[in-house]
Amino acid sequence: MEQSEVLKRVIGILTEASEMQRQAVEDDGGTAEADGSIVTSLLNETMPHIAIPGDATVEEMAALVGREVGGAVEQLVGAFTLAFIALAQIHDSGQQDVTSSDVLQDLALRAEELSADDDGPEDSL
Repeated sequence: MEQSEVLKRVIGILTEASEMQRQAVEDDGGTAEADGSIVTSLLNETMPHIAIPGDATVEEMAALVGREVGGAVEQLVGAFTLAFIALAQIHDSGQQDVTSSDVLQDLALRAEELSADDDGPEDSL
């Protein structure tokens, strides 16, 4: 999955979580419980399917899984980090006229523009 697509999915998760929190506060003043299905879906889409040879040693299996999963984890961490930094910069600047939803929407638009401009799966934001 391209990095820009991973970023858009992360933004979707953060947006949905924010909306769930807002509704929970409006409904009963409490906090929302996270819906694990959106995170599970993201993990299922970003994690590679790994074919492990039947005669692989434990060391070979660990190296294969580490190599294959490592890139996907880097993409996820990078996307969450980028979203966090964008939100933190607005928060730290004290801009009260910009909401977290505004920041995430802008970030999603930037990701869409980058994915339209890039040809290959090696996007970086």
